[in-house]
Amino acid sequence: MSLTLASNPPLRLHWHWAWLTPLVLFMAVMAGTSIGETSIPMDTIFKVLANQLWGAGYAVDRIDAGIIWNYRLSRAILAGCCGAGLALAGVVLQALLRNPLADPFLMGISAGASTGAVAVTIAGLGAGAVTLSLGAFAGAGLAFALVVLLAHAAGSGTGGGRGTQAAGAIILAGIAGSQLFNALTAFIIARSASAEQARGIMFWLMGNLSGVRWDDVRLGLPAAFAGLLVCLWHRRALDAFTFGADSAASLGIPVRRVRGMLIASMALVTAVMVSMVGAIGFVGLVIPHAMRFIVGSRHTRLVPASALAGAVFLIGADIISRIIVPGQVLPIGVVTALVGAPAFAVILIRGSRVR
Repeated sequence: MSLTLASNPPLRLHWHWAWLTPLVLFMAVMAGTSIGETSIPMDTIFKVLANQLWGAGYAVDRIDAGIIWNYRLSRAILAGCCGAGLALAGVVLQALLRNPLADPFLMGISAGASTGAVAVTIAGLGAGAVTLSLGAFAGAGLAFALVVLLAHAAGSGTGGGRGTQAAGAIILAGIAGSQLFNALTAFIIARSASAEQARGIMFWLMGNLSGVRWDDVRLGLPAAFAGLLVCLWHRRALDAFTFGADSAASLGIPVRRVRGMLIASMALVTAVMVSMVGAIGFVGLVIPHAMRFIVGSRHTRLVPASALAGAVFLIGADIISRIIVPGQVLPIGVVTALVGAPAFAVILIRGSRVR
């Protein structure tokens, strides 16, 4: 299946717009820091930043300072990192697998992370020495390894001559792995969890940024940046893969090695993000398609545009999750699904009309 949903984009952005990227990200992070159940003025935010970064000594209410620095700012930055990482993973998988419905959770990573988190928090795996994030990361890695083994056994380890079969095998292996780990998660919850534990873990499974702190940012930011660099370094290979593995091989690209490295790197990025915030859907599915309409299908533009749009989208979704229901924070995955499902329907309809 080829990527034809956005073959005729109505608008193309030029590189002289690239300088807007830091400004847009900064504005999104500031909005995520300012907007919430209690709105905080921008001048207060800037004073807190000056105090924390340069020791400016501005007089700021201690409660506001704590909310800004210890809660909202780190949350907004990590939301941006997760959005960028998941969007990049979607770009890569859709190009490599030539499947417009491919997204980061196709590889079973989300389901594996969920199983790892449940095994640690409910089943007590690790005897208290393993954190929820570490357990989720281990589960994600195990799920990815299983999917790779299944796909290889089905014949995906061959080179460019069997590119279609390889992509199909990876997709089917991802579906099988997801179902297996989802079943394991449900089994552990049904067998070992109390009602309160089950409620907490289900909230986390739908995406939760409430517990984010600066330690998470120190892990998420390098992961997102590394994923961006990997995608940019292989942008021409991704262009070639869009036309199939055979075409990529004819252009001198080592199909097996490049495909394996790209999928492994995106799986790692996704595992890092899911291990910290849980499963957040539709970002890796919708954002790449939306950006193809705007900047076209060439990965030189698509990769940075998708990273930026994914970051802004998830920061915006986090803001909505905090204010849409007064006095309650919704799982961010609920918001992304409510926004992403109609958006993807529009993309599908427009794509069918322009083909």
